[in-house]
Amino acid sequence: MTDAPTFFHVFAIKSKKAGDPKGRVVLPVALDTIRRLQAIGKVYGQINGIKSQVRKRIENLYRRRIVPETVVSPEVGRDLARFSFEAGRQIGVMVARDGTVEMVLVGGPNSIYIPDLPKSRGGRGRLRGLRFVHTHLKEEPLNQDDLMDLIFLRLDCIAAVRVDERGGAREVEIAHIFPGRHGEHSGWEILPPEPCADPRTDFLQLIGSLEDELEKNRRAESVETRKDRAILVSVAGSERREVRASMSELEELARAAGITVAETIIQRQRQVNPKYLIGKGKLGEIMVAALQHGVDLLIFDQELNPSQVRAITDTTELRVIDRTQLILDIFAQRAQSREGKIQVEMAQLKYLLPRLGVKDDALSRLRGGIGVRGPGETKLEINRRRIKDRIAHLDRELTAVRKNRSQRRSRRLRNELPIISIVGYTNAGKSTLLNTLTQSRVFVEDQLFATLDPTSRRLRFPRDLEVIVTDTVGFIRDLPSDLLEAFAATLEELHDADLLLHVVDVSSPQCEEHIRSVEDVLEQLGLQRKPILLALNKMDRLSGEEVARAVRRFGGVPISALSTETLRPLIAALEDRVERLVIEEAPEAAAEDSPEESGAAAEEVAAGEPLVL
Repeated sequence: MTDAPTFFHVFAIKSKKAGDPKGRVVLPVALDTIRRLQAIGKVYGQINGIKSQVRKRIENLYRRRIVPETVVSPEVGRDLARFSFEAGRQIGVMVARDGTVEMVLVGGPNSIYIPDLPKSRGGRGRLRGLRFVHTHLKEEPLNQDDLMDLIFLRLDCIAAVRVDERGGAREVEIAHIFPGRHGEHSGWEILPPEPCADPRTDFLQLIGSLEDELEKNRRAESVETRKDRAILVSVAGSERREVRASMSELEELARAAGITVAETIIQRQRQVNPKYLIGKGKLGEIMVAALQHGVDLLIFDQELNPSQVRAITDTTELRVIDRTQLILDIFAQRAQSREGKIQVEMAQLKYLLPRLGVKDDALSRLRGGIGVRGPGETKLEINRRRIKDRIAHLDRELTAVRKNRSQRRSRRLRNELPIISIVGYTNAGKSTLLNTLTQSRVFVEDQLFATLDPTSRRLRFPRDLEVIVTDTVGFIRDLPSDLLEAFAATLEELHDADLLLHVVDVSSPQCEEHIRSVEDVLEQLGLQRKPILLALNKMDRLSGEEVARAVRRFGGVPISALSTETLRPLIAALEDRVERLVIEEAPEAAAEDSPEESGAAAEEVAAGEPLVL
């Protein structure tokens, strides 16, 4: 059944009529009819073994056109059932919204494979603009594979024509993506079967309401912000409490990077899927949630290997990053100094190098010279070589940075000022404590990795003892090894410290895990034998009994970095530790240092105000 043509074209065909001297008759024919007559495309799938007559009739399905208001017209449904019955295989057509057949597919008796689809409407937040109609030879309902195809391909709908024992089209069953909020309903809705000869579903009205509802959901969630929206994903194999704590930290990392979290999805698995890391059914659930929330970014809490990133990206058509890449992105946003930017860029390039997967042999180049002619370097090889060259260049710059830092540190050491380095988990209050102790104005913010570049200030204790206090970059659980290696120049400051002041957010439920993570990083840096003083920060958020319990459990000094009044015990403990270290280490003769060197060392570190308690 076709619509009446709206415009015509003069189409000449050969004729054998005697009255026509040129052997032609001129007839008006619609242009869309001409295109359909000429556009018999490829039949995809298992066509071997099908009789030539049946195969020809299947190929002619490209010439058919379905009325746009129906999912499948009675005529096309009848032909699909008959051809499928004769071939003994499932047959399907991919239909555009205007009713034209875009693709004809042939499968096996119980399944059908859909190849890569044309990206006519490839927007991640929209349906694809194609519906898939296929046959079921045993009158079975839509199965899980059909519903997964519906979700993964973002089809307008999927329909199964039930073929009876005589090869007739009995009923058609239709399913579409459900536009409601995730968790309130499954990701799809299956409509009641209807007679194939008398279809009742208005397809255009159905698809219009679906897209209106999806657009309404996206607008409702994006009215306040235009930030990137993401779904956080974790594959859990540990205890539930640890998984929730890790996902909570991932949410904080996403917010620190300027990303809006639309939803978090956790799957507990005994055995990890090596291809997708996550189960395919759960991956379909994620795709539905992404479509409902208008999300184009997935963030995994676990580190993904390059093949997993490609597999998930190809399947979902969404951007995919893992926790390591998210941390690197935050560091790239926070780096202010030239040294910090160099270190972050090196870490990013080292992370990117094994994940390059774009290979295009069409761009191969011929190399000159006898005996060396060949395809030359591929685009992938060129990209790898350029990254390696850039890493080598950055490494040379970092070597110069280390040399300059070493010279500055040696001048400070000759000036014989004890050094106290503040270490701790990110967002534990290190920079706030530095500001309170030295009356400085270092940038602070209640977010992860608010400060990245190290800062040093001089501090004079009440006993007229002067020290240098250094604030370093915060640590985090499973700190990326590339990042730790790249920031070796900055973290070398810790090796020259006489005392490490470990600041802990004692109000955090994961306080013990944070302490353990910092100790692990210090052990990786070879600093586990350094003298350490524990400062239990944010005591103002706990009751007196809870603070006393934390002191008995972890030791250390309870403080509130925002209140100078609570810092008296910490100052006294720092003074005692520093005096003990000065006595234990016999100072070198001050006469060995010239006045010029002492003055230069003093200028290296900004002076803080004298501490007043």
